Amino acid sequence: MKRMLAAILITVAILLASSSCIPLRKGELRLLDFQILNARRLQSNEQFWIRVYFESDGNPEIHRACFYWLGDGPYCANVKDVEYGSFAYFDVPLNARYGSSVLQCYVEYHRDERIEQSNAVAHSVDVLIP
Repeated sequence: MKRMLAAILITVAILLASSSCIPLRKGELRLLDFQILNARRLQSNEQFWIRVYFESDGNPEIHRACFYWLGDGPYCANVKDVEYGSFAYFDVPLNARYGSSVLQCYVEYHRDERIEQSNAVAHSVDVLIP
């Protein structure tokens, strides 16, 4: 299990590193990373907040952020307050699952009069069991 998790994380890191070198196309949005806010108190079946960092060409309208817990999902949340600029990000809530897992995120955004999906970013997450 640990070897499979390590292989997944290495693959995601390589894809993220290589995709961040490619210039953005017109209207494109690319996820860079995400951070779990208040990660020290993350417990199963409780809501927590995630800050998702991205770069974009312009200010595309982000509809929702979707998450997978190692194959379980998607769990999607509407995105309301987006901070654009050189450090662009938004915050969304999510409910914690039990145990350790890989959490993957992508967003759906409006581009050229249609809904597009961004690239995905992932992290290993440890959730305390109460």
